Amino acid sequence: MMQENDLGGKLLAGVSRSFYLTLKALPEGLREPLSLAYLLARIADTIADTSNVPGAVRLELLREFDRLVQSEARDEAGEKLLSERLCMEFMPMQEDVDEAKLLGRIAEVLGAFRKYPARQMIAMRGVLDPIVRGQMLDIERFPEDGSLRALQTSDELDDYTWLVAGCVGEYWTKLCAEELTDAFSKETTTAQMVERGIRYGKGLQLVNILRDIGKDSHMGRCYFPESDIISQGLILSEIQQDPARLMPVMTTWQLKCREHLQCGLEYVEALEHKRLRYATALPLLLGYRTLALIEKADAATLLKGVKVSRGEVTKLLFEAGIASLRRGGIRKMVEKELRS
Repeated sequence: MMQENDLGGKLLAGVSRSFYLTLKALPEGLREPLSLAYLLARIADTIADTSNVPGAVRLELLREFDRLVQSEARDEAGEKLLSERLCMEFMPMQEDVDEAKLLGRIAEVLGAFRKYPARQMIAMRGVLDPIVRGQMLDIERFPEDGSLRALQTSDELDDYTWLVAGCVGEYWTKLCAEELTDAFSKETTTAQMVERGIRYGKGLQLVNILRDIGKDSHMGRCYFPESDIISQGLILSEIQQDPARLMPVMTTWQLKCREHLQCGLEYVEALEHKRLRYATALPLLLGYRTLALIEKADAATLLKGVKVSRGEVTKLLFEAGIASLRRGGIRKMVEKELRS
């Protein structure tokens, strides 16, 4: 198990940033397994995003990481070899000091994973498998050779948001159902909550995609379907020269994002446990606030990247803490956000 002053403390805070606030607010039975699953997912994400390392090498180490996690029997020699390669080939490439530290402590993270009960390890494997598959798809689809590439269809985008975020909503929900007997409203089934949780996760990922069009375009990535781009009378070469041309394409996905986040609101409202309601509401409120900034931004601001300020985050934390104590409080915050 993770110790609060070790993996679950400064290291977790350094790599999870705003999500750390959510993890810290969770009831104890949920905090540790979700925090560890986050660290494992973040290791895979850091491997995938180290663009200075050739894609073939990143794919190789992601597959090895996945093998070590998914294997029922621990392979300490394999863990040692992976740790050594990450230290030599990946750590020097990290601009973020905390992400470099995380890679350097992969053996400890995997060791902590092996100390969990079998049922929790199985659950963590279940969420990490699609996340790693989504990261490998990114590397394969976007080889960073100077050309801009896009997903082909809306189904591909929907599948991608499931792989990297929707699956987290499912894992989160099932863990809540197992660890907290009073987690959900009696009028709501676990199956309904799983579906809402999946769509909530997809909505948060769409927020990231909408927010990062400038950065992604620079990296040769366009997550919006090429079919949507063509329907606007555009071609990828035009988008590569001027990513702001994506703004008409974004409108449809902003609406889809709001639909998913609405499911997130329904999810939050069906939570009986006040601390769980508070923790689960924080990403939702940040998602709505970020989406509002995206929708109001001009092309130049959007391409630079919008971000909720630290002061706004602090204010949201305070207001959400009060609102989560009463039923309907989070909805009122969301409605206020939508009117602003």
